[in-house]
Amino acid sequence: MKKPVVFFIVGPTASGKTDAAVYSARKLDGEIVSADSIQIYRGLNIGAAKPDETEKGGIPHHLTDIVDYLDETYNAARFASDAAEIIKDITERGKAPIVAGGTGLYVNSLLYPLDFTNVKPDSVIRDRLAAEEEREPGVLYKRLAEADPRSAERISRSDLKRIVRALEILEVTGRTMTEQGGDFLNTKQAEIPFYPVIAGINMDRSELYDRINKRVDSMMEKGLFDEVKRLYDGSGRKRALSLQGIGYKQLISYIDGETTYDEAVELIKRDTRRYAKRQIAWFKRDERIRWFDRGDYSDAGGLNDAIAEYFIAERDIYVREQY
Repeated sequence: MKKPVVFFIVGPTASGKTDAAVYSARKLDGEIVSADSIQIYRGLNIGAAKPDETEKGGIPHHLTDIVDYLDETYNAARFASDAAEIIKDITERGKAPIVAGGTGLYVNSLLYPLDFTNVKPDSVIRDRLAAEEEREPGVLYKRLAEADPRSAERISRSDLKRIVRALEILEVTGRTMTEQGGDFLNTKQAEIPFYPVIAGINMDRSELYDRINKRVDSMMEKGLFDEVKRLYDGSGRKRALSLQGIGYKQLISYIDGETTYDEAVELIKRDTRRYAKRQIAWFKRDERIRWFDRGDYSDAGGLNDAIAEYFIAERDIYVREQY
C-alpha cells in the first residue's frame, strides 16, 4: 500500500525554517505542523519566535498554542500522537503535510518508531529530582552526563524537563534512554507510516551566529522582557518548565536579581548559539536529510525555491515508483 508523503524542514534556530515552510506550503498546497517544543505553549510568543499572522501567510499552522504554559505534562510521546493525527487529517483532505521545526526530539518522534510511553511518569521520582536540582543547580545534568553521555549530548543543560525524564526512565527501568533506542539509530529498522522527504537548512557558522544575535536584539525590541515578566508574575514567580526555555530563563534571572539586564541579554545570545550548534550536530546524524546551504543562494527566495523544487521532485519520483 502506498504511503503518504510527509515533508520535513529542519535545521538550527534562526536559519529560516518558517519562511521556507510557508513557501513550500504554497507550492505544494500544504499545511504546516510545528515541531517546536516552546511554540506549543500559549503566551510564549516573542521568545518562542512564534510566527504572527503575516508571517504565516494564510497557511494553516498546527501544534502551536495548544498547551497552557504552566502545564508540565506535555512530552514527545504526546507530540508524536497529536502530530500523527493531524498529519493523517491533512493527507486525507488531499493536502501536503510540512513538518517544520528544530526540536530534534519532536522531529525524531515522527521519523523513528520510538516509544517510551510504557514508562509512566512517577511523581515521587520527579519531585525528588526537582528538589535535588533546586538545592544544587546543575546536579541533574551532571548525573545524566555520567550515566548516559549520549543522551546528555543532545539535551540542553537548561532543559530540566527532559533531563528529569531521562533520569526518571533510568530509575524506573534500570536502563538508559540510549540503551532503549533513545539514540534514534532505529537499529530494529522498524517502519514509519509515511514516506519522509527531509530538507535541512544550514549556513556558515559565523553568519548563523550573526543572525542569532540580531534576532535576539529584535526580540528585546519587540518586548520580550515584558512578555517574560507577565508570564513569570502570572505563575506566582514559579520557574515553570516552559519558562526554562532560552530567553525566558535568562530574563527571569535578571528579574530575580541574579544578573544584570545586559548580562541576561548576552546570555540569551550565547545560549542560543550553543543550542544551534547542538541542533546541527543532532540533525547531521540523519543521512536522509538533504542539506541546503544559504550561502549557495543569492537570497532567501532562491533557497526557498530550491527546497520546494526538491520536495516536488522527490514526491513525483516516489509516486511514479509506486506504479
